[in-house]
Amino acid sequence: MSARINIAIDGFSSCGKSTLAKQLAHHLGYTYIDSGAMYRAVALYVLQEGLVKDGKLMRDALLDRLDDIHIRFAHDPDTGRSVTLLNGRNVEKEIRGMDVSRHVTLVSPVPEVRAKLVKLQQALGEEKGVVMDGRDIGTVVFPQAAVKLYMTARPEVRARRRYDELKSKGVEVDYASVLDNIERRDEDDTKRAADPLIKAPTAVEIDNSDISQEEQFRLALAVVERVLGKEVAGR
Repeated sequence: MSARINIAIDGFSSCGKSTLAKQLAHHLGYTYIDSGAMYRAVALYVLQEGLVKDGKLMRDALLDRLDDIHIRFAHDPDTGRSVTLLNGRNVEKEIRGMDVSRHVTLVSPVPEVRAKLVKLQQALGEEKGVVMDGRDIGTVVFPQAAVKLYMTARPEVRARRRYDELKSKGVEVDYASVLDNIERRDEDDTKRAADPLIKAPTAVEIDNSDISQEEQFRLALAVVERVLGKEVAGR
C-alpha cells in the first residue's frame, strides 16, 4: 500500500489554490477540502442572520451563536463534486458570490471563529490522504504536512481571473471592484493578528502569474511525487 500524506496549499485569494488542490486530489485519489468555503459559510450566516450593521460585524452576537453554526461537506451525485452545507443546507452557490466575498474578512480574523474551523479542519485530516487549501493550512492546521505549497500571482492577474470567472457565471461586476476586493483581502489576510497568511518555512512557492494551469499542476505534482517517494522508501 502506498503512503498517504496530507498536502497543504496556502496562498492569496484567486491565485488558483482550489483548482490545483482539486487536480492533485483527483490525480492521487485523495479528499479535497476547501477551507475557504468554511469561512465563506460563516460570512453567509452572519449576513442571513443580520449580524452586520453599517458594514461592521456584531461580534458578540456572532460569538453567542457560534455553536449554532454547523458546517460540513457532502458529495453531489449530480455534479460529482463536493458541496458545502451550512446547517444542513447546500449553500455552495451562495457562498461564491461577491456579497459574501466582501464580508469574509469580517469573520476570518475573529480568533474564536478560526479556532472552531481549525479544529474541524484538523479532524478532517486525521486519516491523511487530504489536500486542503486556505491561508493557514501549512502553518496552523497541518503544520506537520508532508507537502506544503505556497501559491501567489500578481494582484491584477488574480483580479482578471476572478472577474472572468464571475462574468462566466452571469454575475454583473466590474474589474475595478474585483481588483479592489482582491487588494483589500490581501491586506487583511497578511496583517490580521490571528493566523495571518505567511509562507511556511518548508513550503515550495509557485508563482503562477505567467504559467498555465497544466504547468502549475506538473510543478506541484513533481514536488508531491518526490515526497511520496521518500515516504515509501522510509517505510
